[in-house]
Amino acid sequence: MARRPIRFHPLAADEADAARRWYFERNPQVSQAFVAALDASVEGITASPRRWPRVYGKYRRYLLRKFPFSVVYLERTESVEVIAVAHHRRRPGYWRERKGGDL
Repeated sequence: MARRPIRFHPLAADEADAARRWYFERNPQVSQAFVAALDASVEGITASPRRWPRVYGKYRRYLLRKFPFSVVYLERTESVEVIAVAHHRRRPGYWRERKGGDL
């Protein structure tokens, strides 16, 4: 199966950038580790999007190993769309109102 391109919902991209900046303000090396973990999640998701469990029906979730974040995504016919880079302390499922695919 060919890898599908991955797209980030604008709010998911904002969340990832905010987390990166937060870590950078405290420790640039940790910020780099966060970006590397996020990149690894994208690689894993694009390689095998059905590998991670479903949450709230149609969504799937990849848990970052060393950071309290989940990458929540939707599998599309032509692509994979990241709906949220969700911190584990936020209200569960807050991102369900986002319109995936309507970018």
